[in-house]
Amino acid sequence: MAKQKIEKTNAARLLDRAKIEYELIPYEVDENDLAATHVAEQLGEDIATVFKTLVLRGDRTGHLVCVVPGDHEVDLKAAARASGNKWVEMIAMKELLPTTGYIRGGCSPIGMKKRLPTYIDSSCLDHPAIYISAGVRGLQIRIAPSALISFTSATPAPISHPME
Repeated sequence: MAKQKIEKTNAARLLDRAKIEYELIPYEVDENDLAATHVAEQLGEDIATVFKTLVLRGDRTGHLVCVVPGDHEVDLKAAARASGNKWVEMIAMKELLPTTGYIRGGCSPIGMKKRLPTYIDSSCLDHPAIYISAGVRGLQIRIAPSALISFTSATPAPISHPME
């Protein structure tokens, strides 16, 4: 069987340009289930290694990015503390594309329209590699957490808690 040609995304091209090692991993998209748990199942990976990218707004800093494990949610108080805000809130879905250039289910911390302050849950450091969106639905980037942190200038912090 011939290997399917994977189209490089903007995020992948930026990593190439920076000479950062990564792997593009395709998965089957279910438009009715964009949850990270579905992505982890498709990849056959532990949900703790599949991270989702969320965009928030802080009262002092404006927009910021939080990258958290797929089975966790952002702890708003912890994210506010880590980012130097009094409070933070998730942005409205309709703001995602104009703010980042990405759609829900395909938002990557790499290659947003504007570089935003980025915070990644410190649990990422427990894994040799993690998965993040490559910037489109159906494609993940497998990358060493240290490489992602370095490339995005992300701050590792305990910013999430398990979903209820």
